[in-house]
Amino acid sequence: MMLVPVILSGGAGTRLWPVSRSAYPKPFMRMGDGESLLKKTLDRALRCADGGQVLTVTGRDYYFLTRDEYAQDASADLDKLPFLLEPAGRNTAPAVVLAALHARDRVGADAVLLILPADHLIRDIDAFLADAQRAAALANDGWLVTFGIRPTHPETGFGYIRMGEAIPSGLGDVLPSPPKGSSFGVSGPSSHFLPDGEGKSKRPAAAASSMGREVAAFVEKPDMQTAESYVASGDYVWNSGMFCFRADALLAVAAQTCPDVLKAAEACHAHAINHESPIEFHREAFLAQPDISIDYAIMERAPKVAVVPASFDWSDIGSWKAMSDLDEADSDGNRVRGQAIVVESENCYIQSDTRMVAAVGVKDLVIVDTGDAVLVSHRERAQQVKLVVERLRATNHAAASVHQTVHRPWGSYTILEDANDCKVKRLTVKPGHVLSLQLHHRRSEHWTVVAGTAKVRIGEEEFMLERNESAYIPMNTVHRLENPTAADIHLIEVQCGDYFGEDDIVRLEDRYGRVNAKT
Repeated sequence: MMLVPVILSGGAGTRLWPVSRSAYPKPFMRMGDGESLLKKTLDRALRCADGGQVLTVTGRDYYFLTRDEYAQDASADLDKLPFLLEPAGRNTAPAVVLAALHARDRVGADAVLLILPADHLIRDIDAFLADAQRAAALANDGWLVTFGIRPTHPETGFGYIRMGEAIPSGLGDVLPSPPKGSSFGVSGPSSHFLPDGEGKSKRPAAAASSMGREVAAFVEKPDMQTAESYVASGDYVWNSGMFCFRADALLAVAAQTCPDVLKAAEACHAHAINHESPIEFHREAFLAQPDISIDYAIMERAPKVAVVPASFDWSDIGSWKAMSDLDEADSDGNRVRGQAIVVESENCYIQSDTRMVAAVGVKDLVIVDTGDAVLVSHRERAQQVKLVVERLRATNHAAASVHQTVHRPWGSYTILEDANDCKVKRLTVKPGHVLSLQLHHRRSEHWTVVAGTAKVRIGEEEFMLERNESAYIPMNTVHRLENPTAADIHLIEVQCGDYFGEDDIVRLEDRYGRVNAKT
């Protein structure tokens, strides 16, 4: 048996706007320590992965950004971190079934998959590893396992699980051995009390005599009165969206509970565009898969489902209120990230990336400033920020999807000015990377190098552009920008014309597979 964590990474970027957006969703958000949720998820996964192998299922548009995050982890071997790339957004059932098919073929039918959404925050890693070990033991015995979070308060925004009979600990003889260099399995279930807070357990960990509980029922998001009764009973846990099961067990159950999902996933898997990481899927075959969650398609219909009540702290950071509760408050209940002056204000959360924010005589507000957008919301109404995103999308406003700084496979650009007659960007090109060979019909460009040395092609001419040197690219002229050095290069790009949309890029060649793409 080999345990293979599977990271599911993506998102719509609605609940934590304006920091999270569709082109830069919640897994890439930085926490107070500067690490992203995705990076923290990878760290957990690597600590329990046999042989250091972690499978990631993510959108094609997030691939290079995800690799950049993974490259920051000194313990990560990128050759052991295969990717399955989705050409469009889809629900969790297709993603998990495709991961199971991949693991069956590349690792073995008895591979135990640990499904980890990339947007959860878990701080007690030792407790997580102990619970993952318990789940893996159950999975190796044929159970489909989910992780339940003991509720700290009545919550109407989560689904619940009603726990059934305890599963005895007679499965200890099949517990996996800790892989070399891994912390997996080094500590038993914790018995200490965890700190209070959003999504954190205040109860002691489950007794070591029980490997978990049978699932009696999955329950939809309740109203407040029902949620209060669930919490009071002690028989219910929040559905965390994390799972553990053998690849062959999941596929066998899928054949019974959702044969349409399995058949479509098998067709999609069999006709992948390529067979080495990153593995991409044909758009038509991928979209032919039913858009359904793994909960509805499999877990709620499966005959042998267990829940491991978590002994670790957990938050899915589903709102700005939940985000604010992660930080320590001052004597007035205020929490601040970045630059802010707070005068006679109470219970406010303020986050500012670049600009100074002043709050005077206010209370119970969330204020988030990203430089190109500002959110002001009552703490208790923070869930409604998704309505802002809906209105932005209805008007095709760029703020729904992208930030002032936009990440690309070759680096990033920051919009410094966006006017009717010009657009100014600051470009950063990573070492060894190159922009597509392209032209524009409705704008010319001026490039000025401010740091490093760039290799430039304009028409048929190629030359090196040093710091404080400039180049002019007329309309309808083929051009390309490359960084042949070992350090980042930085340029100022000034566009002049009557239209500056990204869809005025005509790509002739592109190493990142974006020929004729709009971004």
